[in-house]
Amino acid sequence: METRNLKNGNLSLLGFGLMRLPVKGEYGEVDLAKGIAMVDYALSKGVNYFDTAWMYHNGNSEYFAGEALSRHHRSGFYLADKMPLMSLTAEADVDRIFKEQLKKCRTPYFDFYLLHNINQAHIKTAESLKVYENLKEKQKHGLIKYLGFSFHDRPELLQAVVDRYDWDFAQIQLNYVDWELQQAETLYRILEGQSIPVHIMEPVRGGSLANLPEEAASIFKTANPEASPASWALRYAASLPGVQVVLSGMSTLEQVQDNVKTMSPFKPLSRDERVVIANALAAYRKAAAIPCTNCRYCMDCPQGVEIPKNLGIYNNYQRAISQANPMAKFSFEMEYRLFKDAEQVSHCIGCGDCTTRCPQHIDIPHWIRVIRELYESCLKRN
Repeated sequence: METRNLKNGNLSLLGFGLMRLPVKGEYGEVDLAKGIAMVDYALSKGVNYFDTAWMYHNGNSEYFAGEALSRHHRSGFYLADKMPLMSLTAEADVDRIFKEQLKKCRTPYFDFYLLHNINQAHIKTAESLKVYENLKEKQKHGLIKYLGFSFHDRPELLQAVVDRYDWDFAQIQLNYVDWELQQAETLYRILEGQSIPVHIMEPVRGGSLANLPEEAASIFKTANPEASPASWALRYAASLPGVQVVLSGMSTLEQVQDNVKTMSPFKPLSRDERVVIANALAAYRKAAAIPCTNCRYCMDCPQGVEIPKNLGIYNNYQRAISQANPMAKFSFEMEYRLFKDAEQVSHCIGCGDCTTRCPQHIDIPHWIRVIRELYESCLKRN
């Protein structure tokens, strides 16, 4: 496993994101047995960075981290957690949540700790409640080894945040789609210029770069029949010299195995391989309509609309259209009909609350209207 040097050890280049664990049952309960098997395999292959958060899996990811990782010696892994700025209303919340996170994760300290999802709204919360100052005190007392933040906003705010505070690392969304689309290159260059180690989230863009449209997938397969589309995406992010960790939110043991293979040993992209990615990106852009990563920051909708799923089936429809699939509209209708009534787009009132919380800055009400019109056209056909 490729590693990166720390002050007192080596950090695996591949990080295990505990936000898309295998689930079971009607309510999406984390499948403990499958998840633990994935963690055990990852550790046995040299993966030692595990990332959780207060909100992941409706609050159950931290419990899973405690259950799965407490079976191993604490010195054998690095654990990252985050202060949920979106959940804070008073200074006392910081201490309360931090203590609960330590308890849930069954750990006396966090190796890496982040202010979660810094954006224009959340930085105001952090400043008014003195979150950074509180966490720096915890770092002085050994409860946090490395203090950083995750970021979902414009470069101007990132520059202000790194100028104002002292950080050990920063986490940004970066992949070959968002390098330009979400200004990931500019964000990366700001951090690189400040010599701040970069942790990468969404390298496979919520799985969309692992399940590519046929034309894009065939470009990768022609270039290297043995490499998965996901491996190209991981290598793209990991090839940047300022990157310390590339997080992958893995859902199956097969995904863990493939990602471990990609990083063992790790081979940076060659110039010719970058051309391959550029060609695949061009094909991908032709097929996908909405840049949703299924992060679910837009949820919960006040009206109950299941936003990510609706956007997802619309993207599936667009990919099917791009492949001239005659069943595209029928498949869309069948997928839509599987939603509960409350989850359907007909309940959207266009309040725009979801858009303000979307890290991708998607005009969600617009796309909800498009999806509604598409479904209505299905009904007219019937």
